[in-house]
Amino acid sequence: MISFCGHPWIGNWTMSHPYVTDALNALFGTHWHLPIPTFGVIVVIAATVAAYVASRLVRSYETLSRLPSQSHLAVWDMAFLSTFAGIIGARVFDILDNADRFVADPLSMILTRTGFSIYGGLCFGILAGVIFVKRRSIPVIPMLDATAPSIMLGYGIGRLGCQISGDGDWGIAANMNLKPEWLPDWLWSQTYDGNIAGVVIATPGVYPTPLYENAMALSMAWILWTLRFHKHRPGYLFSLFLLLAGFERILIEKIRVNVRYDVLGAYVTQAEAISFLLIIAGLGGILAALRTKRSWTKIVLSAGILSALAACAPR
Repeated sequence: MISFCGHPWIGNWTMSHPYVTDALNALFGTHWHLPIPTFGVIVVIAATVAAYVASRLVRSYETLSRLPSQSHLAVWDMAFLSTFAGIIGARVFDILDNADRFVADPLSMILTRTGFSIYGGLCFGILAGVIFVKRRSIPVIPMLDATAPSIMLGYGIGRLGCQISGDGDWGIAANMNLKPEWLPDWLWSQTYDGNIAGVVIATPGVYPTPLYENAMALSMAWILWTLRFHKHRPGYLFSLFLLLAGFERILIEKIRVNVRYDVLGAYVTQAEAISFLLIIAGLGGILAALRTKRSWTKIVLSAGILSALAACAPR
């Protein structure tokens, strides 16, 4: 067994575990096998935790009169509907990103357990949630604010499903010459042995981008949570969510493997194009929600610096 950082069992966790029992066998040395997909279980966990966090914040918003009383009663139904719609959207966006493969073999792409697009899930999930709360006569924008931290939290937890199952959401070949000496090898490159995508990755491996996205998403969820009681107009928190999500994905795309499209001479991925739109929408929403011109200046300056860093980051 491979040993990292003095903990022999970590070697097993650098491998992929498509089924829950694969992970349990690696941890406890057992030999069970049940066809329970790891990714699906973690998605359920992510949705459940996100719904719980959202319900807490919705209750707080009710106390502050930002949402009508009893709004929290709709959270769990909204979470279920949004998760279901998100799974469909994730598949639809993946098909759009791989149209040639879909035309060649439609059934295999529809039924595959790999290749879900997180932005497809985000767009379909949020749209389904908006339609749901409108039909319940709940104000949409305050509800989006109340659910923003939980959406980011669910995203971060969900990325662990990608990492553990090895569903193909990893990065490009890792450059070991750039690895800091203090960083463990498994945090810089992995081969995802036994991954659910059935891909054989040559050593030293690829960047484990799901781990990076997990860390960034949890950090952003914490930022959104700390700002949950902001004094700006409704829409500020959700707009900040859009802005952070866009920057996070643009940065990670620098080391991700994805289909690229020629857009006016610039080769971008589907995720990069959507991220750009999220940044624009998020920045516009923040500017509309801020109450002082001084704050406008700060956010524009910050966004400009982040945009420059994202654009200049090596691919």
